[in-house]
Amino acid sequence: MSYSPRLKDKYKAEIVPALMKEFSFKSPMQVPKLKKICLNQGVGVAVSDKKILESAIHEMTIISGQKAVATKSKKDISNFKLRKGVGIGARVTLRGDQMYEFLDRLISVALPRIRDFRGINNTGFDGNGNYTLGVTEQIIFPEIDIDKVNKILGMDITFVTSSKNDTESLSLLKELGLPFKAKNK
Repeated sequence: MSYSPRLKDKYKAEIVPALMKEFSFKSPMQVPKLKKICLNQGVGVAVSDKKILESAIHEMTIISGQKAVATKSKKDISNFKLRKGVGIGARVTLRGDQMYEFLDRLISVALPRIRDFRGINNTGFDGNGNYTLGVTEQIIFPEIDIDKVNKILGMDITFVTSSKNDTESLSLLKELGLPFKAKNK
């Protein structure tokens, strides 16, 4: 018996039939699915201190369970004392089982640890069915030891779906368990 993530099983058993009924798809292959989750953390102060970039990459690796890579600047900007090719952030792209495991941990553990959490906004859609969520502190993830954090940094989490529009994508993400805010009446 091989292991399968909980949300992956839920997607196949419950979400596909629910979305087929909601949008009257004729085939289960038409139902939108989550393709990947991209984590991105900008570390602008890493221009002057390389240790902050190294700790950001290490923390991102711990959070995602996959090796993070540094993002490098594409051009020189003298006002920011930035040179081309200098590390200014960290990023990870999750697919498959690791993606579902991260999403499960995000929904059930990390998001409820945000101070005064009332749900996430449903305004982060890009018009093509992708959703981006900003997190202000990396310490909401239980994998991060608060005592060893050099600098509290935020990150962007992008959910890339196979949906062509935002309404299908919103329904998919709601069914997966993302806690969106209720619309004001």
